[in-house]
Amino acid sequence: MSTVKRLALAIVQFLAEQKQYGNLLPDAQESLEVAVQCLETAFELSPDDAASMSVSKSLLDIFHDAVASEVTSLPDEASEESKVQAEKLKNEGNNLMKSEQFTEALSCYSKAIELDGRNAVYYCNRAAAHSKLNQHQNAIDDCKKAINIDPLYSKAYGRMGLAHASLNQHDEAVRCYERAVQLEPDNESYQSNLQIAEEKLKLTGGAERLPGMPPGMGIPGLDVGAMLNNPGLMSMAQQMLSNPNMQQLMNQMMAGSSQGGGGLESLLQVGQQLAQQMQATNPELVEQLRRQMGGPGGPNPFDPSSDSEPKDPQ
Repeated sequence: MSTVKRLALAIVQFLAEQKQYGNLLPDAQESLEVAVQCLETAFELSPDDAASMSVSKSLLDIFHDAVASEVTSLPDEASEESKVQAEKLKNEGNNLMKSEQFTEALSCYSKAIELDGRNAVYYCNRAAAHSKLNQHQNAIDDCKKAINIDPLYSKAYGRMGLAHASLNQHDEAVRCYERAVQLEPDNESYQSNLQIAEEKLKLTGGAERLPGMPPGMGIPGLDVGAMLNNPGLMSMAQQMLSNPNMQQLMNQMMAGSSQGGGGLESLLQVGQQLAQQMQATNPELVEQLRRQMGGPGGPNPFDPSSDSEPKDPQ
């Protein structure tokens, strides 16, 4: 049963990731929430299971590995006439990309692939169109096809890194950018994106997560060690915790948790009260914390737009 329960947990975590990062409509998000609740009830999943039974890879990564392991043969070599027509379609797609007609560009690249499915550039260019349409997983799939055709295609690794970064898959983004830099050491865009991805991975890798949160879904930019070493913050925390009203609220939350109530809602209520008191007590320190966590007043290392798009389509 443990294997089945771990699979159910992986499905729940996958659905939670899609709900947060899948750019879904509110109705679809609500449907996913209902599905998660049903699975948690049916398989008796608890927050503790996320820490004790989670697998090292996400369900999506496991699926990708399984697909990648399948032996796929390249299409037959295209005729010279088909190659010429495919190149025209690619150039048309490039012009459409420049005018930000991404859907039309994607269609041109797809037609070029139908005519000449052994050209890695067409897949890589279609990946760029997918990324512009926020279809990041499709972009990753196309980059993998391009790399299967040309394992030394640095731009495909760069584009795949950008797609992974947009999905907050920073460890995969780092690996892609590392490979791109290995293949093209003088490319400043790859070097910059690698540095950004490494910083994101560093921040999220040790981020605090609420119980039941899948790996990689921690509190963005939260450096717990730096916060604990901040004397101003610790002094403020001691003052607030000595406040009778705050003590009463904390006791209520703990009592509700022990009786099976309260939970996240009570925790959020306490957090809101703490934030309000912190803002009133020491607004300068609050602004400092915001900058540390990438809020207003400082760069946000979690914004995928901070990654540089590789060079224009070929």
